[in-house]
Amino acid sequence: MTAFRSRIEIALLLAAVLGSLCFSTVFAQKALPTQPININTATIAQLETLPGIGPNTANAIVNFRNRSGPFRRLEDLLAIKGISKSKLEKLRPYVSIAPVNSEHK
Repeated sequence: MTAFRSRIEIALLLAAVLGSLCFSTVFAQKALPTQPININTATIAQLETLPGIGPNTANAIVNFRNRSGPFRRLEDLLAIKGISKSKLEKLRPYVSIAPVNSEHK
């Protein structure tokens, strides 16, 4: 009975450790950008470093920019599905809008 109990204790300990690792991986916060990201030139990967921006929203930003031209003000991001006023306020310290070269379309 002692060997059976030891196996159960080991299994429970293993489950707890694995569960903790999975939880921390899923809910780990991403490293925020140290410099503001220019939303007129940022890649999808760069946009994904912004708080609250995942792959779908990053892709939507780039697609919108390609269709409509460069962003003129940060509030233009509100046209993107998934970006609300509160999300925009969280993004504000991490994004910038710089002019785009006339050669870039």
